[in-house]
Amino acid sequence: MSIAVIGAGAFGTALAVSLAAKRQVTLWGRDTDWAGRRENPRLPGIRLPAGLQVSGQLDRIVAETLLLALPAQVLGGFLAEHAARLDGRRLVNCAKGIDLASLTGPTALIARACPAATVAVLTGPSFAADIARGLPTALTLACADADAAEALQRDLSTASLRLYRTTDVIGAELGGALKNIIAIAAGAAIGAGYGDSARASIVTRGFAEMQRLAIALGARPETLAGLSGLGDLVLTCTSQQSRNFRYGLALGAGKPFAQGTTVEGAATARAVSAIARRMELEMPISDLVAGLAEGRVAMEHALDILLNRPLKEE
Repeated sequence: MSIAVIGAGAFGTALAVSLAAKRQVTLWGRDTDWAGRRENPRLPGIRLPAGLQVSGQLDRIVAETLLLALPAQVLGGFLAEHAARLDGRRLVNCAKGIDLASLTGPTALIARACPAATVAVLTGPSFAADIARGLPTALTLACADADAAEALQRDLSTASLRLYRTTDVIGAELGGALKNIIAIAAGAAIGAGYGDSARASIVTRGFAEMQRLAIALGARPETLAGLSGLGDLVLTCTSQQSRNFRYGLALGAGKPFAQGTTVEGAATARAVSAIARRMELEMPISDLVAGLAEGRVAMEHALDILLNRPLKEE
């Protein structure tokens, strides 16, 4: 089976490096001027293997399976431009977020643009550098078609990348998207000096929020308790390798964050707040992160907002 990774950011490049250990893989990106040096500046220190080809021409990629490793807020525009080239193939979403324009997840965008495609999700606790270096990583592969999920599981697993499959696409996708919001809140708590106990409370209550929304949208509870939910939540709320956590640290400390760095959780928080209002669900941490990201809420008032909520059972 031929494979291509669409999106030459750090994560897309890392996936391509891992998969190229067992077969020929093509990595597509808009800017591939670095390809001749065999090292992507977005993933420094990682030499591209011989089995990995880099291309800037999407029309020449004929792979049967495409991993879409594009930011969640970029995916819609990419599909609008290239859907005809992608339809009918196996399309595996690797983005973790909710599209702010449509208030839908990436798989819904893909299915709408490419109705003849087989759509799947690859998500879970992972950092690009770990995957690229061959460190052991376990992810969730979700596809509504059980046979397609099993085939993709075989094709995309490597010696260091272990995939667990599920048919719960909604749960897997939302776990990866919602944990970014909680990671920002956890980072903000640490950045503001509130301490590890406050972070633990945010992670725990944030997980309750993740379950509340995901189950309301049709996810299975056990999916949120797996790699794509709880596993990813633990990783991103405890490591500065997480951009969302680092963004939260900057917010909490009142410091600027690196311009041009993709922070999926900021836009996703805004989308989740809108969805929660429409569904009449309480998502206080998500609402708070949306307010912080938009500048409507000052960090010095954030703790008061959470602590002054009505007392209730857990």
